[in-house]
Amino acid sequence: MAEQNNNQQQDVNQLIRVRYDKLHELQENGKDPFVITRYDVTHHSTDILENFEEMEGKEVSLAGRMMFKRVMGKASFCNIQDLKGRIQAYVARDNIGEDSYKDFKKYDVGDILGIKGTVFKTKTGETSIHATEVVLLSKSLQILPEKFHGLTDTDTRYRQRYVDLIMNEEVKDTFVKRSKVISSIRRFLDGQGFMEVETPMLVQNAGGAAARPFETHFNALDEDLRLRISLELYLKRLIVGGMERVYEIGRVFRNEGLDTRHNPEFTLMELYQAYTDYHGMMDLTENLYRYVAKEVTGSEILTYGEHTMDLSKPFERITMVDAVKKYANVDFNEIKDTAEAKKLADEHHIEYEDRHEKGDILNLFFEEYVEEHLIQPTFVMDHPVEISPLTKRKPDNPDYVERFEFFMNGWEMANAYSELNDPEDQRKRFEAQEALLAAGDEEANHLDEDFLNALSIGMPPTGGIGYGIDRMVMMMTNSPAIRDVLLFPTMKSLDK
Repeated sequence: MAEQNNNQQQDVNQLIRVRYDKLHELQENGKDPFVITRYDVTHHSTDILENFEEMEGKEVSLAGRMMFKRVMGKASFCNIQDLKGRIQAYVARDNIGEDSYKDFKKYDVGDILGIKGTVFKTKTGETSIHATEVVLLSKSLQILPEKFHGLTDTDTRYRQRYVDLIMNEEVKDTFVKRSKVISSIRRFLDGQGFMEVETPMLVQNAGGAAARPFETHFNALDEDLRLRISLELYLKRLIVGGMERVYEIGRVFRNEGLDTRHNPEFTLMELYQAYTDYHGMMDLTENLYRYVAKEVTGSEILTYGEHTMDLSKPFERITMVDAVKKYANVDFNEIKDTAEAKKLADEHHIEYEDRHEKGDILNLFFEEYVEEHLIQPTFVMDHPVEISPLTKRKPDNPDYVERFEFFMNGWEMANAYSELNDPEDQRKRFEAQEALLAAGDEEANHLDEDFLNALSIGMPPTGGIGYGIDRMVMMMTNSPAIRDVLLFPTMKSLDK
């Protein structure tokens, strides 16, 4: 097997040498493709294929990568792949000239060509371009994966996404849809009066979520900084400043593990709206998800794996206590204190830490017994205060807060609050987080004096929410792993 692989590599190396030789010959003959700076493109492939009746007989010019070539004496066929698809070109010596045709016959699959010609149909009924000009715009010096086996190795696909996009049409479609998701979100929020803003990625205090940050050093100031784990604390400062509806779509960074739903850098959207609460965020989320699904997929019914999720119906709303009661048959309203909650956890073989209190135990029951059942769109409301350091308490039950998590397909898709705007309460919760940090919890928040100063100036009642954009794209494209919707996912270096 080793000898066979070695022979195959030698064959590939020989083919690559031939391509370099062809390039050098072109350059020696004054036909260097890399000196060409532009090519005027009038149409893409699908513009022609989908509108043949009005395009027939018209002159067009298009450009793309040659994915197939068949030479037949004085005439040849090739397939050109551009952003939108593939189209066939008929290349004849008598139409492009003898010298150009001689050059064309030496072009390789993978070369990037510009083709000008008229639209027609072949005898077999295939819409094609009858070429009058073929220009080599870039020479491919590598060998594309073999046609029928394609690029199938997952690790290589992620590392060489540029080849993956060339060889796998469905991959390109996924990332076209990702772009549509982002633009649809912006259209929806802009129509609701929201303003898109940008906030710092390099911060002194990485707060707003329970996560361990990445750390770096800023040489000019000789100061350690962190990469943000959330967008929250800066966006709330803008609400204080009177910008009543703001949102940001941006990368955040969390120093955590890799799996099918987690990447250490991912795209988060957070939005904040003054003078509303978490119920307002539920209404917005329902409308946003329906809008984006319809724009991107053409339907309010999403299929992911074996599940079908109906976004057209009102989303279920259930409290965390009621959800645990429904799926675990345990009523935390009857649990008096932390000691009783831990005893219950022991009986159900749920692991917890010494620092955990009653609210933490409730959340552990929720994760163990409830999440997997939340396939249809569901808002899980009213979380315990212990796991919600930035959220306003419920006036009638201060052990719980006005917070919800949005679930679909058993996944958390969004997290929303009626935002805490009491600076004294916020200080106490930050101090509790500092105590957790001192006890070894690397995901707890640091106290943020500037943010407390902003709150003391006065923040109106505000609803806020964070959406995992990558998971939304996974759902909209039926992609099994987060790396399938990240153009360049985090990968371990090959030399490690």
